[in-house]
Amino acid sequence: MAPIKGVKKLPVSVKTEQAAEIFMKLATVSSEISRLDEKFKHTIVRSDLINTLALKESVQSTRIEGTQVTFTDMVNETHKSEQKQEHIEVLNYRKALYIGQERIRNGYPLTTRLILDLHKVLMEGARGANTDRGEFRKVPNWIGPTKRFEDAVYVPIDAGEIESYLMNWETYANKHPYGEKMDVSHLPVGDFVLDESIHPLLKVAILHAQFESIHPFLDGNGRLGRIIIALYMMQSEQLSSPIFFVSEELEKQRAKYYHLLNETRGNNPKWYNWLNFFLDASQRMAEKLSILLEQADQIAKAGIEKCEGSTEPLVYLMTFRHPNITAVQAAEHAKIAPTTARRTLNSLAEKELLFKDPSQKRNVEYFNYDVLDLFDK
Repeated sequence: MAPIKGVKKLPVSVKTEQAAEIFMKLATVSSEISRLDEKFKHTIVRSDLINTLALKESVQSTRIEGTQVTFTDMVNETHKSEQKQEHIEVLNYRKALYIGQERIRNGYPLTTRLILDLHKVLMEGARGANTDRGEFRKVPNWIGPTKRFEDAVYVPIDAGEIESYLMNWETYANKHPYGEKMDVSHLPVGDFVLDESIHPLLKVAILHAQFESIHPFLDGNGRLGRIIIALYMMQSEQLSSPIFFVSEELEKQRAKYYHLLNETRGNNPKWYNWLNFFLDASQRMAEKLSILLEQADQIAKAGIEKCEGSTEPLVYLMTFRHPNITAVQAAEHAKIAPTTARRTLNSLAEKELLFKDPSQKRNVEYFNYDVLDLFDK
């Protein structure tokens, strides 16, 4: 079977009857995400959970690419001086995610320049690092189950077209600076056009799929494309905090995820199936996060009731951000003396809010296993 070749530029379209179904589902999912946002605004562990959620997302996104590392692995290896190759990829993902979030928070939109910067961070010391970090591919590429062209299921656009396609992608993401509408002459007459003004949740699904299809780099496209999902949801202000992490739900149905992405390519793209799939994954993500927030809030409130003084609650809540913490780390983040941090952590361990390995004598690590259990399900 011949591979699909290339992808049409944005915007995209669906049949009118399909659009009606998509918008009905969109209303439900959008409401679920709004409820999640409200719940997140009122949880006492709000800022502390963002870091842990970002680590979970980093793990799940790299697992889609075939790594075997788990969330627990990453937490257990937190304070190791040397990291394994797979761990480096996860840490790079989280670093790129942080940098992107900071740029968006400071008012910078999603642009080609940002994408190049994040790719450079993502590929530092990782597999494929011998390829051009922060530079578009200059040679043909293909996607398939093996490295043989004969097994390719998709052949992306030529390297010489990448900048043109990304300029089109960037306009779709941010709209034309002078308000001009994008060209739709390539779309079937009578279809419902999903233009640059559609709801951000549909738009981010399209932006992600299109980025994967452009495939601008030799490696790292999938991971960077999933970072783009989180960043665009921040940029479009659908959530007040950077918690739109859908990779876990995509990873659960990896084969279907890749298949439906492939359907959006070529001369006869099928966007309806992909958009439905993405909305379903987003709803599951929102529902799961909502439950996680409730449980984290209950654990935190019960723990704080056992805390004494002013330092113990502060350090205890810090372990929702760093489920594996040391006295040095606690002292630095809480701005307290190392001896105070160690005494506080030992007290929390005595109250069984944290666990410390009694065999450790130096660089003692304290684990919040209540938090770890929440994230390692």
